[in-house]
Amino acid sequence: MKKTVCALAVLGLGLAVLCPAARAQEPGKEVLKIQLPKPMFIGTPKNIRTPNLETVTGRPRGPFLVPVGTALLSAGKPVAASDKEPVIGEIAFATDGKKSGEDGYYVELGPMLQWIQIDLGKSQELSAIVCWHYHSQARVYRDVVVQVSNDKDFVSGVTTVFNNDHDNTSGLGAGKDKEYIETFDGKLFDPKGIKARYVRLYSAGNTSNDMNHYVEVEVYGLPAK
Repeated sequence: MKKTVCALAVLGLGLAVLCPAARAQEPGKEVLKIQLPKPMFIGTPKNIRTPNLETVTGRPRGPFLVPVGTALLSAGKPVAASDKEPVIGEIAFATDGKKSGEDGYYVELGPMLQWIQIDLGKSQELSAIVCWHYHSQARVYRDVVVQVSNDKDFVSGVTTVFNNDHDNTSGLGAGKDKEYIETFDGKLFDPKGIKARYVRLYSAGNTSNDMNHYVEVEVYGLPAK
């Protein structure tokens, strides 16, 4: 099969690397198309101090390949939360398809460790999970943990997709992933095709205050037949 390549010379050697367009031609794969909200701030934040922060590049997220036929599974699906009476908004906001960083589009849960949970209705093969916390200003959410399971109570059969609680302050196990700054891009988590019905996302406050916020969570996968 003929591949498109971008030529790259390194130390006088004739090397070639695949362009993003070529990588998207991987058999059985396609680039995940994510509808992004408008940016609410521009530039690189300079005043966020945290010991476990990923390198800030200022560049948008690159293409992410998923199996052909991948669809948005979470739109309008039921959402539960550890905080039964949110401070602001409704927990249903997390799957209503509205991702604006403006006021009125997010749900605010109380302080300390909180979670929201999406019921996809049936176990399905998951390709990507994308989360937007409050993104109208630069901030880092603490102890972000993303888990999936077929058990709605998350007692058994739990798989951790992402965990940046590096010191296990939330009691879900020490994670090796990095903290990150919220932007309009959202954060993409890779579930690597695992089959699950429920998706649960934890956080424990942020660098601006002790509250927990969700604008939108999108779960993509192959619809169960």
